[in-house]
Amino acid sequence: MPRHKKDKPWDTDDIDHWSTVPFTPEDNAGGTFAEESSFKVLFPRYREQYLKEAWPIVTRALQTHHIACTLDLIDGNMSVHTTRKTFDPAAILKARDVIKLLARSMPAPQALKALEDGTAMDVIGIRRLVSNKDRFIKRRQRLLGPNGTTLKALQLLTQTYILVQGSTVAAVGPYKGLKELRRIVEDAMHNIHPIYHVKELMIKRELEKDPKLANESWDRFLPNFKKRSLSTRRKPFKVADKSKKPYTPFPPAPEKSKVDLQIESGEYFAKKDSAAARREKRKD
Repeated sequence: MPRHKKDKPWDTDDIDHWSTVPFTPEDNAGGTFAEESSFKVLFPRYREQYLKEAWPIVTRALQTHHIACTLDLIDGNMSVHTTRKTFDPAAILKARDVIKLLARSMPAPQALKALEDGTAMDVIGIRRLVSNKDRFIKRRQRLLGPNGTTLKALQLLTQTYILVQGSTVAAVGPYKGLKELRRIVEDAMHNIHPIYHVKELMIKRELEKDPKLANESWDRFLPNFKKRSLSTRRKPFKVADKSKKPYTPFPPAPEKSKVDLQIESGEYFAKKDSAAARREKRKD
């Protein structure tokens, strides 16, 4: 019997393997950390006023996880570091994600959601996916939709907060929603409209409510969007003649000019004779 298929009497059906168990000080058997961990992130100048106003909220939220933070307005950066009271090793990584989102113009209440268990953040670079600038702007606008309706629909269906700005898409939410959002954003940059994914997600949310379909395939319910082919509208290609011609080392003879053709036919000399006769007639 394979090693992974051995009987596990402690693993019963009533255990939820996907539940998030909070990390407590009792779980940290090693005590305080041996060294201090820190992260620093630069922010643009236009965010200075907002960060100055929202920094007390950020400080109080990080203090609950025993993480210290500093806002340096002179050098234009934010930094977080562990303290002697920090017991959760992942807390400093979550604090790093918070200041990353704040630097990318995300509101503080939404950015602080990255501190919660079962919540993460993702920054998707979209500029490198499209080479043409005009095409990139049009496809990025598709993520927003008219009056931001497409963006609101994606936020509700993926349960994430999405911020489209510049050459990136920043999002914070559950892991499943972030995975779906990354696929939608990358497909949008590859010329697949987000509305197709919105329809698919809406159908999936309705199917999830039916317990009878939990263990069945949903392929028959999901729309199949095929790419339309325009090959029938195009003119048929001419088949090239691939028969081999005999090889000749000499270049082809130049085409004969109009004068050469007149000399061969005798027309050239006949014109000269007639012109000379007309001149003689005028003299007489």
